[in-house]
Amino acid sequence: MGMGKELYEQFDAAKQLFMEAEEALGLPLRRLCFSGPEAELKLTEYTQPAILTVSIAALRVLESELSVKPVCVAGHSLGEYSALVSVGALAFRDAVKVVRERGRLMQEAVPPGEGLMAVVLGLTSQDVQRVCEAAGQGEVVAPANFNGGGQIVIAGARPAVVRAMAMARDGGAKRVLELPVSAPFHCALMLPAAEGLKKVLADVPVRPFSVGVITNAEALINLDCGRVKSLLVEQAVRPVRWEESVKRLEEMGCTHALEIGPGRVLSGLIKRISPRVEVGNIESPQDLKKIVWN
Repeated sequence: MGMGKELYEQFDAAKQLFMEAEEALGLPLRRLCFSGPEAELKLTEYTQPAILTVSIAALRVLESELSVKPVCVAGHSLGEYSALVSVGALAFRDAVKVVRERGRLMQEAVPPGEGLMAVVLGLTSQDVQRVCEAAGQGEVVAPANFNGGGQIVIAGARPAVVRAMAMARDGGAKRVLELPVSAPFHCALMLPAAEGLKKVLADVPVRPFSVGVITNAEALINLDCGRVKSLLVEQAVRPVRWEESVKRLEEMGCTHALEIGPGRVLSGLIKRISPRVEVGNIESPQDLKKIVWN
């Protein structure tokens, strides 16, 4: 907890962003982010708008304090919405309402306890794919995040994921761990959520944008505002191709990357995928002082 509190207290840009989020959602977002309760904040219906708000608050502070201009953006899962807001494709007010609904739809798609996600370390993507195919036995289990650095997340029906975890261990995985998440994201069990998301996005305006967004579903650069909604719907049921996305950035000549928002997980993944890329992150006022790239 305490997420975004220092930014809110020290910068008007962050304060305005939080106020805009609360007005759009009708939620006490500052209380949730700053003091919880943690059990409530962990509900994905609240987690998703909270993370989006803190991420865009950090971005607004960065933009107001330093002249940093991206040449391309990417986001992991929910982060793709932050990426789209950052380039002006989605208005923040629209995005924060959409991701709240996205969280609610994802939670409702699979009853509590029936789905599971797990991280597999030390197997190739082909190995994990084969494990999932063998473990399925008529139930859903599939790769959900190709995170890079030997880290692949699987998702699906609990019994099938448990079988896949055992097979992965037997197949030489270095570690296999259950993830403490509320639903099995980015797999076929999210189809009801994807259908609901399609309706939620129907009336949301998407504006033209000139900075490319590397999408989760394809790991390709998108500059077509007409494809944004369909790619976001696809993202709900398809794996996040993060490793390919980072490699795409490097192919473009990217030498520096900034992770904007709470946490440093993506910074660690980028370092493992593309060690030559210099990585920084912005989640607190202190981080601004570290950004001294030429």
